[in-house]
This record gives sequence, structure tokens and C-alpha cells, in this order.
Amino acid sequence: MDIIFNRRSIRRYKKQAVEQVKIERLLKAAMQAPSAANQQPWEFIVVQSKESLRKLAEISQYSKMVVDAPLALVLLGNKDRMKSQRHWEQDMAASAQNILLEAVHLGLGGVWIGVAPLQDKMDIVSKQYELEDRLSPFCVISIGYPDEGQEHKFVDRFDPERIHYEKY
Repeated sequence: MDIIFNRRSIRRYKKQAVEQVKIERLLKAAMQAPSAANQQPWEFIVVQSKESLRKLAEISQYSKMVVDAPLALVLLGNKDRMKSQRHWEQDMAASAQNILLEAVHLGLGGVWIGVAPLQDKMDIVSKQYELEDRLSPFCVISIGYPDEGQEHKFVDRFDPERIHYEKY
């Protein structure tokens, strides 16, 4: 449980590559996520080239950190696998959270950069990777070893005022 309580968005990274074995662990964690009707709509693009990272950094004002990350994962929903089309984003969100939690476990840090449901951002990613129509970009997660001052630490967000039993 410490991983859940200590995880923070990490936006600055050391200039250190993420080992292939850790990339595979992140992707295995992603694919263990719960999924509506067990549809498992996920597909992933592993991005490590500086040119591709630079292009991903241009998605929005909130994606600038990608340019200095050693790794980014682009999460895609495959429409051919969607038995429950209204729930694919929930499946992808669970997958993204698994990646972020596994990153902490592996001594890495990451930040979730939203893409879906904003069509302009989805179009940018689709064009960059020449995606077929059956693939819908969901998010980008930049990943790396946390740089100085970027650590995972507990911040208490518990607020009993937001809890309601039996009625609101």
C-alpha cells in the first residue's frame, strides 16, 4: 500500500535509460488491469527515440516534460477488441494507473498526460503514429528515473468531509 500512498507525478528525469526488463514489467502491469467484459482493449507504443519524444512533447502545454524523458508509453484502445465500447476509457485508465504504480515499485517515476477524449490531441497522436481508425489514443505516460527534488513521498489527501454513508 505504500506505493499507492507515496506515488506522485514525476516530471523531471535523470538522463538514464530505462532498462528493457523494467519496460516489460510496466507493460505486464498494464495488461493486468481490470477490464469491462474482459475486453482488454489496450495496445501500447513504446517511445524512446529523442525525435519521437520531442514530437509527443508538443501535444499540449502539459506534455513538455516528455522531451526530457528517456521513455514514454502511448496507450491506445483497439476498437476491434471492444465488447463494451462505452467502457474502454475506464479500462485504459486502470491500465495507466497500473503502469504508474509499477513505476514506483521499480524506482521510476512518471506522469499521465491526458489525450482522450480531446479529439484534437487524439488526432495529433494518430497522425504522428499513422494509426488506423480502429486505434484510439488514450494517454501518454512519460517515465524515467526521478531527478533531484522529484521524489515519491506521502501527501495526506484523506478528507472525511467527502465520505457519505447511505445517503448524501
